[in-house]
Amino acid sequence: METKMKKLLIMFSGLLVSTAVLAGGAKVEHYSSNPEMELPFSDAVRVGHMLYLSGKLGNTPGTPNLAEGGIQGETRQTLENIKATLEKHGSSLGEVVKCTVFLADIKEWGAMNEVYKTYFPVDPPARSALGSSGLALDA
Repeated sequence: METKMKKLLIMFSGLLVSTAVLAGGAKVEHYSSNPEMELPFSDAVRVGHMLYLSGKLGNTPGTPNLAEGGIQGETRQTLENIKATLEKHGSSLGEVVKCTVFLADIKEWGAMNEVYKTYFPVDPPARSALGSSGLALDA
């Protein structure tokens, strides 16, 4: 009997899907929301029942503009972007098993965490959080 595995974390219109098969037989699907931008990564990759998302930022969908409101506004928008990507591919925040949070300033961990915990109020996923010397779009 096959056990359904929980889907893993982690916005734009249009979708390009490419598929491959691993040597063990698991199907691999690559999802790219903006193939015209020729970015060197997929927004999401599905392997069997697992969905892996690329990192998301707190930008307003369809723009490079970060959400207003500092770390809390960016955290809220990041999680909304993650939620939208998960739902687009048949999953939800309730299926997330692991999150990794990168902060430009680790001192903002508490303010980020206030927003984060509203998205995972019960049985939160495993999580790592670390400071970084720089993030894309100066997030």
